Amino acid sequence: MSTDTPARLLQLLSLLQTPREWPGGELSERLGVSRRTVRRDVDRLRELGYPVQATMGADGGYRLVAGKAMPPLVLDDEEAVAIAVGLRAGAGHAVEGVDEASVRALAKLEQVLPSRLRHRVSTLQAATTPLTSGDGASIAPETLTVMASTIAGRELLRFAYRAKDGAESRRRTEPYRLVSTGRRWYLVAYDLDRADWRTFRVDRVADPFATGARFTPRELPTGSAAEYLRQSMHGRQETYEFAVTFAAPAEYIAARLPGWLGVPEPVDERSCRLRGSSGDAVEWLAVRLAMVNCEFTVHEPVELVEYVRQLGGRLSRATASG
Repeated sequence: MSTDTPARLLQLLSLLQTPREWPGGELSERLGVSRRTVRRDVDRLRELGYPVQATMGADGGYRLVAGKAMPPLVLDDEEAVAIAVGLRAGAGHAVEGVDEASVRALAKLEQVLPSRLRHRVSTLQAATTPLTSGDGASIAPETLTVMASTIAGRELLRFAYRAKDGAESRRRTEPYRLVSTGRRWYLVAYDLDRADWRTFRVDRVADPFATGARFTPRELPTGSAAEYLRQSMHGRQETYEFAVTFAAPAEYIAARLPGWLGVPEPVDERSCRLRGSSGDAVEWLAVRLAMVNCEFTVHEPVELVEYVRQLGGRLSRATASG
């Protein structure tokens, strides 16, 4: 009979996290304890916040159900590797929707991964060829996890930085937020040596180092990191203004485009207009607009109008019967 209560609770929790109902007798056999001990262990899990539901019957059964809060998960080796590989791939290539919360989750997971699993994760990722834009914006997931950890811990961050013109420098910063634009990651931080707020393209960062020194976060000049990034990019004239009308309600469009592009304004119940700015190539924006899956009209800039026209022609010719 098992006498290691903590180890037995973890084993019981791992079993219950499989989406099925476990008869009390089967749990008793798996754990090598009596059914009474199983009942006591289930009560302990409930005290720890795990919503374990019991069912009546000849043998009785237990299953883990959705609760009010997310309790800690117990993952086996294969599950941990699968999640880490997925998070690393998304973070490393700035996939839209993989935001700072995902990076924080990756940082927590990689902190506790055994060395044997770290090696498997690295090997799998190295053997995988991602579909990227080819603009050299890929970054090491470790860079993001270090940044996310310093943001969460309010810890000074040092790193080497290569500017757009190739100039290299060392930066000492108070990291504030990570912002994903869908193709790139940016760090919004207060640069201590320059005594001002700055935005840094993460793919131009090297050797990030958490110093261990704590700081009290400053208040941003704008309401959010995303807005500060937008204004910063516009100030560097790396952006262009655009205007698009969609044949769909504003709520529909807002749910299908990244918020940093702008907020759709209703024209009427069946259409809306989006005005915003982008620092990405018009080719990318044209494809992103086409993915919304509704009719739209581009008003400006001229370069975007022309590219959408060319793209439409190519797509039409690609589907023409030969």
